[in-house]
Amino acid sequence: MTLAMTAQAKKMQAEGIDIASFGAGEPDFDTPDFIKAAAIAALEQGKTKYTASSGIPELRQAIADKLLLENHFEVTKEQVIVSCGAKQSVFNAIAAVCNPGDEVLIPAPYWTSYPEMVKSVGAVPVFVDTKFENGWKLTAEDFDNHMSGRTKMVIINSPNNPTGSVYTREELEAIAEIAVAEDILVLSDEIYEKLIYNEKEHISIASLNPHIKELTITVNGFSKAYSMTGWRLGYLAAPLPIANAIDNFQSHTTSNPTTFAQYGALAAITADQGFVSDMRDEFDMRRNYMLQRLRSISNVRVMEPNGAFYFLVDTSPMGIKSINLTEKLLSRYQVAAVPGVAFGHDYSVRLSYATSLDVIKKGLDRFENFCQSH
Repeated sequence: MTLAMTAQAKKMQAEGIDIASFGAGEPDFDTPDFIKAAAIAALEQGKTKYTASSGIPELRQAIADKLLLENHFEVTKEQVIVSCGAKQSVFNAIAAVCNPGDEVLIPAPYWTSYPEMVKSVGAVPVFVDTKFENGWKLTAEDFDNHMSGRTKMVIINSPNNPTGSVYTREELEAIAEIAVAEDILVLSDEIYEKLIYNEKEHISIASLNPHIKELTITVNGFSKAYSMTGWRLGYLAAPLPIANAIDNFQSHTTSNPTTFAQYGALAAITADQGFVSDMRDEFDMRRNYMLQRLRSISNVRVMEPNGAFYFLVDTSPMGIKSINLTEKLLSRYQVAAVPGVAFGHDYSVRLSYATSLDVIKKGLDRFENFCQSH
């Protein structure tokens, strides 16, 4: 639905209609020049052949070094698998460990692809509705109440798409305690880890203790923090037996991720990260502006997002289901948003602030007019 809404908005723009689009799930900044230069240099040096299916050793080691330095847990490069995007990393992890009939707990609202990936391998998504009052986050009580003897995995996405929620250390410790006691795997999707605001701290659940580390598959990538969405490069770190299974699986699907792109990723992850901070500061400015504007609209509710670049706007006071709402919003007010049903919450819309402030201002003027008319 995200891609369909974006495609419809682009079609209308091509017809000359002025669309304010909040649909994009990618930074509106170009990939930094030094990253592009590294990939170009790799091409010119003939680095265009197959690599190991799990990626070039230099990049895998750099990722292992980064996880120790920034995320505070230790893995070897053999436990790191580079893939064609964090999306592929998530799917590979699910495919490698879940059998038909296994249950996977998915807190809702959720990233739209999780349940489809689970279903595609014959496993069963079990949705756990979270509450606005709890910051749209899974609690230990929710976890305990929804697991069963067939629960194989729980998915944690922090910072979260679509809500922007960031789990605290205490919240993750409570979830980890149950996962360890019940021997349940944790898939920790941390793709937005560098986009955090309000001096909040990103905590990797694998860093909490050795026991949860042996149950955790940590997924990350280059798309969001480095504005490399089209490069299609992600990675995961997992206990060695799981990493080996994922490597085997990937070798029979995509083989290695694109060779020369990996050298761009190597440049990105080993460089001074100040340019990431600059991008985050720009997002933070947009986030604060949107928060102030959205809170001034009487018939919607918003929770302040502490990460990523989205607002999940609770539109339930208007009583309009999300597809109907977004269709009206686009056709009558020329505003593109993603319907909340795509994320498991049908009375909401997701608005991305990965777009210019001019577009945000224009779009929110129109969105406010829409809300006032309903």
